[in-house]
Amino acid sequence: MSEKQNVASKLNNKVNRKDNKQISFRVSESEYLDLERSAKVLNISVPAFVKKKAQGARIVAPKIDSENAKEMARHLTRLGNNTNQIAKRLNSIEYANQEELESIKKEVDRTLKGLAEIWRQLT
Repeated sequence: MSEKQNVASKLNNKVNRKDNKQISFRVSESEYLDLERSAKVLNISVPAFVKKKAQGARIVAPKIDSENAKEMARHLTRLGNNTNQIAKRLNSIEYANQEELESIKKEVDRTLKGLAEIWRQLT
């Protein structure tokens, strides 16, 4: 009886996978290093890289490396915060005097220059 329960429990513990078929093959050390290097450039795993290549996907290397991408993300976050502060300030002004308007214009110009610099680095 316990044998039947064991078989039944194995059937019930079936892993739900999106892709349920597996393909495995062997490569030489140098081939693996090439695959690993290519995957690292794209910031994906070796199996994911090989799967994309096998499916004929056109894989394009990112224009910026991951460290620069993180730095740009920090800059974009700061610029987003600045933009939110400017919007909040604009919404709170009922009657703006010329000095306040000049100050806001300088903040907007500085934010736009920052965005233009990040965009330049991405293209």
